[in-house]
Formats: sequence, C-alpha cells, structure tokens
Amino acid sequence: MTPLDRPDTRTQPAPRPADPAGAVQAAPAAAAPRATPTLVLTSAATAVALMTYTAPMVTLPDTAAALHTSVSAQAWLLNGTPLGLAALLLVAGSLADDYGRRRIFLAGTLALGLTTALGALAGSTWLFTLARVAQGAASAAILASSLGLIVHAFPTPRGRLRATGVWGAFVSGGIAAGPLLAGAIAGWNWRMAYAVLGAAALAVALLGTRALTESRAPRGGRPDFAGALTFGLALVSLVAALTLGRDGWLRAPVGLLLAAFLVLMAAFVAVERRSATPMIDLGLLRHRRFLASSAGGLFTGLAVIGLFSFLPALLQLTLGMSAMDTAWLFLLWSGLSFTVALQARRLAGRVPHRRQLALGFALHAAGVLTMLGAIGSGSWLRLLPGFVLSGVGSGLLNAALPLLAVESVPATRTAMGSGAQQTFRYIGSCAGVALTIALVTTTGGPAHGANVAIVVSAVLAALGAASVLALRERA
Repeated sequence: MTPLDRPDTRTQPAPRPADPAGAVQAAPAAAAPRATPTLVLTSAATAVALMTYTAPMVTLPDTAAALHTSVSAQAWLLNGTPLGLAALLLVAGSLADDYGRRRIFLAGTLALGLTTALGALAGSTWLFTLARVAQGAASAAILASSLGLIVHAFPTPRGRLRATGVWGAFVSGGIAAGPLLAGAIAGWNWRMAYAVLGAAALAVALLGTRALTESRAPRGGRPDFAGALTFGLALVSLVAALTLGRDGWLRAPVGLLLAAFLVLMAAFVAVERRSATPMIDLGLLRHRRFLASSAGGLFTGLAVIGLFSFLPALLQLTLGMSAMDTAWLFLLWSGLSFTVALQARRLAGRVPHRRQLALGFALHAAGVLTMLGAIGSGSWLRLLPGFVLSGVGSGLLNAALPLLAVESVPATRTAMGSGAQQTFRYIGSCAGVALTIALVTTTGGPAHGANVAIVVSAVLAALGAASVLALRERA
C-alpha cells in the first residue's frame, strides 16, 4: 500500500468498547459524521461562494460605471475574489486539516456573509476590490474545508465518488446561479445581489453550527504564516503585472512586478522546505497524480474561467445585450456544466480521471473555436453551439477535478489536496481574466480581440489536455 492509499485513521470514530456481557456500547452521537447534512451544507456553501465569485460577470458594465472604473482597471473587479482564493486556499487547507475542518468551514461562511454585505456598500474601485479579495479569502476557507468534511463523512470509495460528484456539480451550479441572480436584480440595483448572497452565507453558517461534525488530522507546530505571506504577495505581483501589461508589456513597472513574483516564489519554496508544517508538502510534486490534479486546475482557470468571466461583459458591449440576457445565455453554458458534472460519476471505473479531464478540455477547445467571428456577426445565436460544447466540457472538468484532488494526497491531508488544486485553478483564473481583457481591448477592436482571445483559450485547453494525459502514473 502506498502512502497515497493509506486510510485516514486519525479522523475515524474510535472503536466502540464492549461491555462485560459482550454487548457493544453505543458510540456517542457526535462521534460519527452526519453524511447527508454534511453534503448538503458544504454543497450549499460552495454554491454561494461561486455565486459571489461569478455575480460581477454580468453586472461589470454597471458596476464599473457606478464606481468610475477605467477599462484597464476592470480586471481588478473580476480578479479580486480569485486573487483571495488563490492566495489563501493552501493555508486554509492546512489550517482545516490541523485545527478542524468544521471550525474553518464555519469561520469561512461567516466571513463570506459579512464581506459580501460590505461589498454592497463599497463606493470606489479599490474598496470594492478589497471587499472582493476578502470574499475570496473567506471562500478559500469554505472550498478547502468542504472536501475534507465530505471525505470524513463518506469514508467508502463508492460514497466518496457520489459525494464529490454532487459537490463538483454545485460548483457548476453556483457558477450558473450567480450571474442569473445578479442579472435579475441588476435592473433594480446591482448592489442588492451582494446583500442577498451575504444573507445566504450567514444562513449556512447558522445551520452548520448544529449539523456538522468536527474532524482534523493534526501535525503539531504553528501555521505556516510565512509561506502564506510570501505566496500571497507573489500572486498579487503576478496579477498586477498581467493587469498593467495591457498598457505595455515592456514598461518598467510590469518588469519589476514580474521580477518580484519570481523572487517571492523562490522565497516561498525556501520557506516551505524549512517549515515543520508547510502549507504544501513539496514532496507531492514527485507524484504524477498530484501534478495532473494541479495542471488540470491551472488550465481550467486559464482556458475556461478566464474567457467566460469576461464574455458576458463583452456581449453587452458589442451586441447590446442586457445583463439579464447575458445571464440567460451564460446559464446555458453553466447549466449544462452542472447537469453533466452531476451525471459524470457514471463514468468512474470506465474512464480514468485524467482522460475525463482531457475530454473536457478537448470539448471546450472545440466549442470556443465554433465561436470565432460570432462577436462581429451581430447575432448571439452564433454562440449557441460553442456554449453547448464548452458547457459539457466544463461539467466533465468540474466532476473529475475534486475527486482527483482528494485522491492525489494522503488521506490525512485531503483539505490540503483540495486547496492545492483549487489554488492552481484560481491562479489560472486570475491570469486568464487579465490576459483575456488585455487581448480583447488591445488587439484591433473588440471583435478582432475576441477572436484572438478565443484562439488563445483553445490553445491553452489543448495544452491542458496534453499535460494531464502526459502525467499518467507509471506502471
């Protein structure tokens, strides 16, 4: 048995002692996790976190106008939450494993409720962006701890397969519902969407105090705050460089920020090597399954999330569609993603996770290539085949990624495995959004720029498919 296959003995209920007559005493009610409530609450919180993440996609023009945000700074309105996610997912996963997954989950849902409500009150671009970064940090606690809670509540492979499939479907469901909610409210007041989502997060936190069971896999030692600081600053430097690069990639500030990113990443690696309780075990980089999980998350963010995050705002700009119109169109893509992710567990045992990821990337690439020329055609109908194909591909990605994440690390480190894979996902998202906006706004007009961005997205998806297939495990 390899270390990656070893069961998590430290999070399982203790054996029930026998009484003198040979009967087995009943274990305390709190010792065993409540599987169904755990799945319901973690899925609901995940959906709310993703709704918060995607809500600005269809309200970006109204939000930018209300906050007087320039075109070059609009990437920050979209990238605030994924930046907070990417910076904190690893440390949130480590804290969840060490200090309690239920504790971190409840703290995350409470923080998401408060920071989302504060976002509704922001009066400037930077205040709104800071609120979005805080929302991302809170969402990191939710996403990283959710899979750890699920794995603890569903210890059998069959139960874990079903539960992670449902959780992955709610990732797609949250992505689908966020723009729809924001679009429905945008005609009245775009700020109200954040108030509603904040209240939903607080409701989940309240329910979770009674329904969830604590689990942990403590290692001892202090949290890796030095690793979190260097990694977070490195990501801020990278996203700032990609955002400022729109106005010229050879400018001194861009070069300095990229240099700072490289230096900070080197410092992060050095810190992790010396830490007794690192955010991420660098030894996992020797395991191909872990590398495949990380590559799958990275290219999902770069190729899929990067393009579709800005596409609704682009359609409003070029085709004159309303926020609600783009939300319904976006629902076609994300709704298919939700449905496919929910049913994709039937592929388990017949299609390896890596091949499922490769198929998802291939469908996305094929779908977006059918959208070439659609932005300049003046008709949204040209987009439908691409939305369908890419939606199916996204569903396959969202179903395979969470299961591969928890299987790519030792059973005692499931929250860290989830955090690592999603960190790469949102690093890719930050870079993908900034790259998409730069391509659309600087390469010969929105229609031509959209075609360039579509081709780049397809190429990145092809690279994602190739990378996960190349990282097959040795016999």
